[in-house]
Amino acid sequence: MKIKLIAIGKTDEKYLDEGIEKYLKRLKHYTPFELIVIPDIKQGGKFTPEKLKEEEGKLILQKVQEGDQLVLLDEKGKNFSSQEFAVFLQKKLNTVNSNLIFVIGGPFGFSPAVYQRANEQISLSRLTFSHQMVRLFFTEQLYRGFTILRGEKYHHD
Repeated sequence: MKIKLIAIGKTDEKYLDEGIEKYLKRLKHYTPFELIVIPDIKQGGKFTPEKLKEEEGKLILQKVQEGDQLVLLDEKGKNFSSQEFAVFLQKKLNTVNSNLIFVIGGPFGFSPAVYQRANEQISLSRLTFSHQMVRLFFTEQLYRGFTILRGEKYHHD
């Protein structure tokens, strides 16, 4: 199984890129992982939010194959503690035979087609973060989840 993170648009801030890169390197010790960045929609600023979500949704779904498990990072999704997320991750590692794909949508969220295809929705917080910051938060939490599963000294209760 490979874990993938799909995100819309490039990261504008160097400090976020540096943090993301730090956790991407660490994750390689635990699992095959791929960050897929879908470029911003050209002329997207001229679209309505609904049209933009629809166009982004088409690009997201092109990256997903039939047997893949698709988990949306969505503010309306299930909330976890870090320990609970580690348990969620272990269950997925035990049961998913294809790719486990997490998706960070664009600034307006996901299209109805992406919600329909999704297997689950999880939330990193009830707070709203920029979709660029979520990349860093998620890669850190994924790393933290693996360290919890391995009993390593990264996470403290």
